[in-house]
Amino acid sequence: MRTTKRIFSSVLTMIIISVMVLGFSGCGKKVSFEYWNECSSLTALKDYVKNVTNKNSPDYIPVEDRIAVFDMDGTLCGELFPEYLEYLLLAYRCLDDPTYNASDELKEVANLIRESGKNYKTPNVPNFDVVHGTAQAEAFKGLTPNEFIQYVKDFLQHDAEGFKNLKYADSIYKPMIEVVAFLQENGFTTYVVSGSDRMICRAVACEKLNIPESQIIGMDVTLVATHQGEKDSLQYQFNSEGDDTLIRGDTLWIKNLKMNKVFNIAQEIGKQPVLSFGNSSGDVSMHEYTVTNNKYKAMAFMLVADDTERDHADMNETNKRIASWKEHGYTIISMRDDFKTIYGYDVEMVK
Repeated sequence: MRTTKRIFSSVLTMIIISVMVLGFSGCGKKVSFEYWNECSSLTALKDYVKNVTNKNSPDYIPVEDRIAVFDMDGTLCGELFPEYLEYLLLAYRCLDDPTYNASDELKEVANLIRESGKNYKTPNVPNFDVVHGTAQAEAFKGLTPNEFIQYVKDFLQHDAEGFKNLKYADSIYKPMIEVVAFLQENGFTTYVVSGSDRMICRAVACEKLNIPESQIIGMDVTLVATHQGEKDSLQYQFNSEGDDTLIRGDTLWIKNLKMNKVFNIAQEIGKQPVLSFGNSSGDVSMHEYTVTNNKYKAMAFMLVADDTERDHADMNETNKRIASWKEHGYTIISMRDDFKTIYGYDVEMVK
């Protein structure tokens, strides 16, 4: 009996020590950053995390307040194939999907996307973000959330236009996968805060980045019950008129860009982030909200598309952005200089 107690006591002691060590070091396998070069942006991030997770540091941030927000397109994954993924999805739905009969109005929007994509541009149409969002709501109305997400996942298995050995499903930047994992292992809660459809973001990012659906924020369309008809949601009870299913409606609810990102962060997270990652003017409000009047030490990172060999980049636009972002005090991540690879070593851009 005494021998058994001694063995049990020894085993228990080993478990306690292991838990203490893992808890101190941020459990599990450490991110090696194998896809990064030695660079100032990565050093800045590592130093920041080391500082704010040290309980003896004046900049220590409790785990519950370690909130990091990421834009998706151009920050976590490819932006131009030759258009945004959600633009390509709409064009496919309206012009190529044999199971869907698009209206002339939808085809017009889809053709604008196809035409502008020839020059790796977005359509030169006022408020095209809203035009696209409205068209997308119409094009996918009637699908359940799960049906829509599966439709997106099926589309993501297509070869990425302009690249060899790359599918849209694998177009998340390898170095940024490491950044997300690094923050997660150090107690940060990571959110995607994107201008793209929330459900598209779920299809793209949840599995690849180990981010749960509840931490995905994006553009939203209305959701309605199948038997709701034209009734207002305040006047209709789910299942009150038969067997209801939740489906996508035909109305754009909110385009999650610029100030709307701040609005949604405040509404859905309820806390001010301490880290923000973006790549465009649509992310500036999110960055400024993160670093302004924050009770904790906060940082904002801008990833710039400056690699013309491995990805698509407009250097005139990129140089303007770099100058502006530095003026704002953002930490610049250079795809060209900081990333050893973007999508993987076997992926090639077709010029």
